[in-house]
Amino acid sequence: MLTLPNLLTLSRILAVPLLAAFLWWPDWRLGYAIGFGLYCLMGITDYFDGYLARAQGTVSKLGVFLDPIADKIMIAAVILLLVGTGDIAGLHKVAALVILLREIAVSGLREFMAQLRVSVPVSQLAKWKTTLQLIAFGGLILGGAMPDVAWIKLTSLVALWVAAGLTVITGWDYLRVGLKHMD
Repeated sequence: MLTLPNLLTLSRILAVPLLAAFLWWPDWRLGYAIGFGLYCLMGITDYFDGYLARAQGTVSKLGVFLDPIADKIMIAAVILLLVGTGDIAGLHKVAALVILLREIAVSGLREFMAQLRVSVPVSQLAKWKTTLQLIAFGGLILGGAMPDVAWIKLTSLVALWVAAGLTVITGWDYLRVGLKHMD
């Protein structure tokens, strides 16, 4: 149960309050820089927990359960923090909200489908969406550490909107599959 992949997943969950502490003060550039490093480390553990579990043949029910939860906790926390600090402001909050709502909706849909014993595999487009949103949020955190480098924030906001667009497309794909199994 306490395999390396599961420990990596748990570390991602436990790192969220620490990340929140570093991003709490929007004018603390060093906090944002440390937060960016921590966020990158969390993203790396997201990749390696699954890779190691498959490579070592240690995929567990706990890992299958915890990994998507860890992802949702991390993304939701970062969205709330960046909106709260004003790093995501104005109309850009809509893109962040679309991503957050899709995360919640797909989680519910996956739970419903699991009860029916219907597997909903992650599509390649959904993987691109996840990668792009991780880059967007990471860039926004880095932008807080380097506010004088305007292109970082601008590029990150563009990535946020593209991720939100992919979020709608992949969310619709999941919903379409789910609707086939609903009465």
